[in-house]
Amino acid sequence: MTRGDLLKKVAREVLGEDFAKRIWRRIEFIGDIALIRTPLGMNPEELRPLAEEILRRLPYVKSVWASLPGIEGPYRLRRHVWLAGEQRSETLYREHGCVFKVDINRVYISPSLNYEHIRVARLVEPGEVVFNMFAGAGLFSIIIAKHAEPSRVYSVDINPDAYYYMAENIRLNRVEDRVVPILGDAKEVAESRLARSADRVLMPYPELALEYLPYAISSLRGSGWIHVYLHVRTNRGEHWRSKARDLVEKRLREISVQSYTINFVRKIRNVGPRLHQVVVDVCIEHV
Repeated sequence: MTRGDLLKKVAREVLGEDFAKRIWRRIEFIGDIALIRTPLGMNPEELRPLAEEILRRLPYVKSVWASLPGIEGPYRLRRHVWLAGEQRSETLYREHGCVFKVDINRVYISPSLNYEHIRVARLVEPGEVVFNMFAGAGLFSIIIAKHAEPSRVYSVDINPDAYYYMAENIRLNRVEDRVVPILGDAKEVAESRLARSADRVLMPYPELALEYLPYAISSLRGSGWIHVYLHVRTNRGEHWRSKARDLVEKRLREISVQSYTINFVRKIRNVGPRLHQVVVDVCIEHV
């Protein structure tokens, strides 16, 4: 039985068929912590029996939390309610041969970006300079450093807690010679330190990506790549792919960028009804 099948079975047994349909796909694992994404309108206390059964059935899970809807504040933090097991929020999370110390209450982390982390790393060519504008605990940056051969990865975040974990994870993964942690606002770093410096820019902050796009472009030292992560809301008859392209192209026109190519558009996940998380890979030419 796969983990997904087991979770579905447990949810059905504990909560009943109708409740289970709303829940079992919303369980994700970060290290030895299980997170249950609480549907809108549901009291997280209703999830305690399920949390206790997850602990009983999955011995590698040590703590279970309810993740409340939405992301808050400039640091993009989720709110969580402890449900069962050890009352701690720090854990070790592993991806693609790397290990990351994280705290779910102090830094944003999303297992749904697992494939994106390695996809982008495989695109990085030897000797590239990479600018990660919204690095969090450093997952993109460190996986790139371990799976590609960049000359430098400048890894920036404005959240002091994210910077702390990023620096710790750089040490844990022994990439101090390639990944440079920077505490600060990405647009200020782009202007003061990284102007005309990068070959590739990552923008994994959907709420700020379009606003910060001019600073990403100004950090390119010539032709280069920008990975723009967006939340795209579609109306009836619209497609997330064309809507995402339109949003990026409109922004590029606003900032007078004419020479570019959109090479790839991918949906990462559904965030809500008609709301999609999408990445758009843009090649900017002759900056």
